[in-house]
Amino acid sequence: MKEVHNQLCVVKRQRLMAESSKGALPKTVTSEPSSKLAQRTTPSPTIAATVGREDDVPKLSSVKPSGGNTTISLTGSGTNYSKMEGPIDTSFKTKRQPVGTFQGIKVWGPIDPPGQLGIWGTEVCVDFDICIADGACIEACPVNVYEWLETPGHPASEKKPFMIREKDCIFCMACENVCPPQCVKIFQKG
Repeated sequence: MKEVHNQLCVVKRQRLMAESSKGALPKTVTSEPSSKLAQRTTPSPTIAATVGREDDVPKLSSVKPSGGNTTISLTGSGTNYSKMEGPIDTSFKTKRQPVGTFQGIKVWGPIDPPGQLGIWGTEVCVDFDICIADGACIEACPVNVYEWLETPGHPASEKKPFMIREKDCIFCMACENVCPPQCVKIFQKG
């Protein structure tokens, strides 16, 4: 199904055409955790933010962590690699427990990195175990809520759309509506 989506998705085709015409892949910048984040109790990998539009690549100094605390790690020796399919469970908040935070974003368990990463977010929620990282949500978001987050070793994809600016969401539902595996759920505050 992923291959069919890759062939039919307008966003994918446009990105591939742009990359092939420039002869380069999207640029990646790396952001090291700030000194405040360095005080966390568990180690965390370096965060890489890949910007979808090549003409809008931020400089290294302009990519900053959100300042929130981090209590979970994306690395580990987890062996839970069961295949997950969408859609996201819309009642996950009553069925799952928060297991930690990553740069201030709540993570709902269970998690067993790198194979099982759970559901991330409070208002802008993405089931990282279903996500195939096609980038449609990043492209559709008019207020740039998402950045790429590297998730090495995850069986569905080795990067995920991280809702680093979740508080900026305007609840337009664009990302939820374009997600092929239906792994995004938007909850309005209230």
